[in-house]
Amino acid sequence: MKLTYQNEILFQRTEMGTFQINTSSEIDFYYAMGFAHAYDRTTQLLLMRILGKGNASQHLMSTDEMLEMDIFFRKMNWKSELESEVAQLTPEELKLANAYCDGVNKYILHKRPTHFKMIGYKPEPWTVADSMLISRMTGYISLAQSQGEVERFFLQLVKQGLPEDQIHELFPNILKGCDFELLKQIQFEEKLVPDGVKWLNMISAAIASNNWIVSGNRSKSGKPILANDPHLETNRLPNIWYELSISLNDRFFKGCTMPGLPACLIGRTNDLAWGATYTFMDAMDSWIEDVKEGKYLKNDQRHDFIMRTEIIKRKKKPDHILEIYENDHGTLDGLPVENGYYLTTRWASNSAGHKSVRAIRNMFFARDVEEGMNQIGQLEVSFNWVLSDIHGNIGYQMSGLLPKRKDGWSGFYPVPGWLSENDWISFVHHKDLPRIYNPEKGFFVTCNQDLNEYGNVTAINIAMGDYRYRRVSEMINSTEKHDSKSFQKIQQDVYSIQAKELTDYFLPHLNDQQKDLLSNWDFCYRTSQIEPTIFEELYKGLISELLATNLGYEVAQHILNDTGVLADFYLNFDRIIHNENSSWFKRNSRDQMIQNVVKKLEHNKIVQWGKENRFNMTNMFFGGKLPGFMGYDKGPIELKGGRSTVHQGQIYRSAGRLTSFTPSYRFITDMSTDFIESALAGGASDHRWSKYYANEVNNWLTGKYKKL
Repeated sequence: MKLTYQNEILFQRTEMGTFQINTSSEIDFYYAMGFAHAYDRTTQLLLMRILGKGNASQHLMSTDEMLEMDIFFRKMNWKSELESEVAQLTPEELKLANAYCDGVNKYILHKRPTHFKMIGYKPEPWTVADSMLISRMTGYISLAQSQGEVERFFLQLVKQGLPEDQIHELFPNILKGCDFELLKQIQFEEKLVPDGVKWLNMISAAIASNNWIVSGNRSKSGKPILANDPHLETNRLPNIWYELSISLNDRFFKGCTMPGLPACLIGRTNDLAWGATYTFMDAMDSWIEDVKEGKYLKNDQRHDFIMRTEIIKRKKKPDHILEIYENDHGTLDGLPVENGYYLTTRWASNSAGHKSVRAIRNMFFARDVEEGMNQIGQLEVSFNWVLSDIHGNIGYQMSGLLPKRKDGWSGFYPVPGWLSENDWISFVHHKDLPRIYNPEKGFFVTCNQDLNEYGNVTAINIAMGDYRYRRVSEMINSTEKHDSKSFQKIQQDVYSIQAKELTDYFLPHLNDQQKDLLSNWDFCYRTSQIEPTIFEELYKGLISELLATNLGYEVAQHILNDTGVLADFYLNFDRIIHNENSSWFKRNSRDQMIQNVVKKLEHNKIVQWGKENRFNMTNMFFGGKLPGFMGYDKGPIELKGGRSTVHQGQIYRSAGRLTSFTPSYRFITDMSTDFIESALAGGASDHRWSKYYANEVNNWLTGKYKKL
């Protein structure tokens, strides 16, 4: 296929469906990327924009569920200041961003999918502001299911009256200066998980991931090798990632992009490779507002909130009028109709955009790791980046807008908003964020663990467990010289350090058969094994018992079934399990709780892990509502791995729906070559009748890689 924009552009498909695109100017490069995104991912592009603008009730369905979702997105207000961010792009940057939009519009304005025709939706032209909206959405969704959620969980524990010593034990070292009595007086409107969050299955959350690099001293080729496997929801089609091989004259990019964004996100060029994981940076804070007669207190004076009126149009139903109150601290939780204490919340990147466009564009031209670190560090959304270059350098850089706060405030708990000293001061410079250049040990690993030691500031309040990090490091150290095959083996590993360290607590309480199985278990989560199922029943049962004993059954079930708190922050609970003298075991000892769990489970039928740990990949538009014979959904798919294995295979319920953390995309590149080895959980196209709709699923499941 050939197109002409400024110059002729050549499109060719690989055997697996990835577009290989040749361009001769940068403006053609971005036009071609936009066209490819629209050509293969029309539904994804349009649906993401509809959701991000809070227009689902107008364009999709006017159900109560869609209204909930629109309310959620309107409150987030990702549309704010989009035009001012666009205005801060340089003329050259704006020209390139508009070229991307022209590429998108070349297709979407003339080729409307049948299902959009059926609902009467005719897309408006794609704009640069739309791309910035998508950037904010994808940056926030991870946060909505992690940092924001765990902070609300903490507040719920305080409101529940849980003793302070138990709260401090669950959240160590981050509650200094916290006024618990004041927090108990806060009025809440929202549940721990707002109703709208459960409909975010249309947008994958980039919560957990792995990436690592080794220097040439640790590789067979003598050049660095980089690996990355972002863990997102894979129980939907299409995959959020869009793989691309695109060249600008003799310069190339091979890796993943994301439809809607004019950006080469993870992958490599001729000189440089980079991969990302989520950081768990605390970039979201809340303040306590003292409200009287509808006004908030600041510096001994009362001030009016800014009231934003959102009109949500609904198909064949009256408009829904939504009133949202805001101040400098962000959006108010609820309406200030009664006197009392309320919460306002702000996300650091809520009005960001233009610096990210600049940083990611410059990555394509960066020639070495040092230059790449300085560019990618200016990205306004938070990620852990590992980088390698053809000169033999490796490095790590955290990105994201981290608020500078007053000394002594971690940002984890709300503080009085009426004191100016509690306002954000500015944002931390990227060179003060965690980073390292050419580490002495010759490798670097990030798996969402605590990385504060590599920076001049505390960027992370609560990290994920370090089990995956420890396992990857262990496997790197066990081999003197690595190549892509040894890296593939690491990416496919299903050994659980968590299970190894916790199993002994359960053994004395099991029957002979269960004890024999777990005593001889190799702590791997293969689909054919039943031992992982036994361990998971015990582990989740103990967490449930722990929460129910201290918080009550209903609260425990809400936390386990409606939130991702355990999925993200299991290490906080594991620390309690390891401490038999924990304050959480005052009512019932650890052994008593385990005995209760074993008794409840003794009649449960134990099946192989693959029968327990499986899901369907459902079409993002139809959401599993069509009959299976129509082929829009794939499955059931049995998934190896667990929450703490390198090949993460975590399936759980959040906000009343099934979700997952699995490797959505795997890529490995040796800097002695000019190719990547990769596997995508899905396919290039979101068109059901395309042969590239889900053609990579089998290779992804069986651990096979393709060369690009």
